[in-house]
Amino acid sequence: MTRKERAREIHQILEKEFKEVPIPLDHKDPFTLLIAVLLSAQCTDERVNKITPLLFEQADNPFDMVKMSVEEIKSIIRPCGLSPMKSKGIYGLSKILIEKYDGQVPQSFEALEELPAVGHKTASVVMSQAFGVPAFPVDTHIHRLAYRWKLSTGKNVQQTEKDLKSCFPKENWNKIHLQIIFFGRKYCTARGHNPTLCPICKDFGRAILFK
Repeated sequence: MTRKERAREIHQILEKEFKEVPIPLDHKDPFTLLIAVLLSAQCTDERVNKITPLLFEQADNPFDMVKMSVEEIKSIIRPCGLSPMKSKGIYGLSKILIEKYDGQVPQSFEALEELPAVGHKTASVVMSQAFGVPAFPVDTHIHRLAYRWKLSTGKNVQQTEKDLKSCFPKENWNKIHLQIIFFGRKYCTARGHNPTLCPICKDFGRAILFK
């Protein structure tokens, strides 16, 4: 079975299991999504969704965010981890959005990746979920599943992203990215994974392939 054939079958299973997929991070516009994605680094979406209402109650736009100090931001987002770096990033990018973009989140990968604390994965999520631009954000979880499902042999997320983009039709990237996240959480976990109980690993009938 070729990689694209495997991807086609996996896509069918993902569609069956998760026909509709919500955006995991609560937000109301591109700015609040950007902040939520930034906070999600090495933190669960569930925890981020508990913290962002506290932060956005104080500042849900860059103009109000820069009225806060880095220390004030840090005290609110501390439960999300990496608060010193994230608080500086949130303050810094808010300042840049005001100075360069009239307070609006730019709609390009290049501009987003120039913002403090915003990497390619964060930019890809924002482009995909805020602006509907085809992207395939790859975090450590998607990287792990792509390797387990033999869709990529990439040693890093950059190669895995390239491989996944070549496996699936561009118009489906945004949805499949979310489907893989939800599928992985429910069936294909990093620890305690039983291939015989996973719809994808089981349906291929070669559990050893997915060890």
